[in-house]
Amino acid sequence: MGHRRDFEIAFVGLKPGVHEYNYEIDDKFFEAFQQQDFRHCSAKIKLSLDKKNSFLLLKFEIGGTLEVTCDRCNNDLPLELWDEFNMTVKMVEDAELMNDQEDDPDVYYIGRNESHLDVANWIYEFINLSIPMQKVCGYDNADGPNCNPAALKMLRHMEPDPEQDEPKESNPIWKGLEQFKDLKDKGKK
Repeated sequence: MGHRRDFEIAFVGLKPGVHEYNYEIDDKFFEAFQQQDFRHCSAKIKLSLDKKNSFLLLKFEIGGTLEVTCDRCNNDLPLELWDEFNMTVKMVEDAELMNDQEDDPDVYYIGRNESHLDVANWIYEFINLSIPMQKVCGYDNADGPNCNPAALKMLRHMEPDPEQDEPKESNPIWKGLEQFKDLKDKGKK
């Protein structure tokens, strides 16, 4: 757990102005958190901390690579990470109450008597936010360099054949609405 102290910044002794911190994140960093949907993480975090009198402005620049599983073909998919996140840390008397009331996720409160700022949870969160929701290795027609051809062939085989499908009868519930479509088209002219 001594490794976690690497992510604590003693901001009290810092002079006002911008201070830079660099972190190299690998899979070991994520052991303290729940199981991840990625592996082989090699991320570089550049943190710029701008110290003001009663608040801190933090800018996290995320870069690097990691590997995920393709949602379409289940192949391993290397991803490039690149993103930026900003946080404002304000010093107040009752930080817990203020954090409970704050709606903006980019604002965080700490007590005026605090001397250290732990950025590990933000790094964890921002790396996860840098990963796209949909992870697919192919392009629109699924022919990317990392696509699993056997899985894609099976997916194509499972698609319904439009020529074999019988035309569906229209639902009688909508039959009377066609007259209103014509009125709508006439109103545009």
